[in-house]
Amino acid sequence: MYEFFEGTIAYVTPAYVVINVGGVGYRILTPTPYAYHEGEKAKIYIEQVVRENDISLYGFKSQQDKGLFNKLNQVSGIGPKSALAIMAAEDNGALASAIESGEVNYLTRFPGIGKKTASQIVLDLRGKMGNYVAENLFNEETPKAGLSQDLQDALAALAALGYTQREIDRITPKMEKLPEMSADQYIRKGLGFLLKK
Repeated sequence: MYEFFEGTIAYVTPAYVVINVGGVGYRILTPTPYAYHEGEKAKIYIEQVVRENDISLYGFKSQQDKGLFNKLNQVSGIGPKSALAIMAAEDNGALASAIESGEVNYLTRFPGIGKKTASQIVLDLRGKMGNYVAENLFNEETPKAGLSQDLQDALAALAALGYTQREIDRITPKMEKLPEMSADQYIRKGLGFLLKK
C-alpha cells in the first residue's frame, strides 16, 4: 500500500523508529534504527505486512533493501522479524555470497535460523542474489575503553533483534575496546562479532 514515507524522525528506539509525516507519527520497524537520528529529515521505503492479529510497517534506506526483505520474507520459515535480524548486519554481499554458494552454516549464525530454514533460504533464493553488493562500513582506529550511550543503545538493539543476553555478554568486552562510533556502527560491528562465533 505504501511505497515510502518522507518526514522527520520523531524518535528512535532499539527496535523501531517513529517518523513524523504531516503531523502523523508512523512506527517503522527497521533493521538498524540507529542509522536514523532524532530531528533529521528522512525518506524510508516501506513494506506493510498484514497478519491475522497484526499490521506492521517495515522500513528501509533503499528500494534494494526493501526488495531483499521481501525475498527473505517469502522463504518458508522466515518471518518479518527473522528477515530484519538477517538484514541488520547490512552486509548484503556476504549474505548473497553465502546463499549463492550454499553456505548453510553461515546462515545459521543469525538468530532463529536453524539448518532446515537456512537450507530453505538457499533453495529458494540461490540465483536471485546477484544485485547485492558488500560495503566496508568501518574505519579501524585506536581502541578506547568505556560503555558509552551509543554502545548501550547498540547492545539493546542486538537484544531486540533476538540475540540472547549470553551472546551479547560474550561480545561486550570486544565492543568496549572499539573506538567510539555511532550506535549504528556499533550494531554492525557487534553483528560481525556475533556472526563469527
